[in-house]
Amino acid sequence: MAKYLLLKHYRGGKTPTNGIPETSAEWDAHIKYMQDFASKLQDSGEFVSSDALAEDGVWVRYDGEGRPPVTDGPFAETKDLIAGWMIIDVDTYDRALELAGELSAAPGAEGKPLGEWLELRPVMSEPPSITE
Repeated sequence: MAKYLLLKHYRGGKTPTNGIPETSAEWDAHIKYMQDFASKLQDSGEFVSSDALAEDGVWVRYDGEGRPPVTDGPFAETKDLIAGWMIIDVDTYDRALELAGELSAAPGAEGKPLGEWLELRPVMSEPPSITE
């Protein structure tokens, strides 16, 4: 089994094939699809975790001993790019692609499949080894 991260980008990502949900009914259908998708993966043993992310957020970095952390800057913030994530644990990369494609079909405007681009990234199981 290998773990993969599916990242949802509502802003700053590639344009989906359909408009994002706009009405409350469209959002309800979109969220229900994702919940049903997660339930199906729980039943198959392929679900690890998922969460939607609030729009609040800030970049933070260390700025030296005894100094307060530095926040924000002249760059895109994660809150502007990532709407949520799901981690799956599957047998093959092809299965991860299949599930990402299925999640991409969550309903968007007018109930049509959103066709959103999802970022699929393997979760590292151990740090990379460096050889010279």
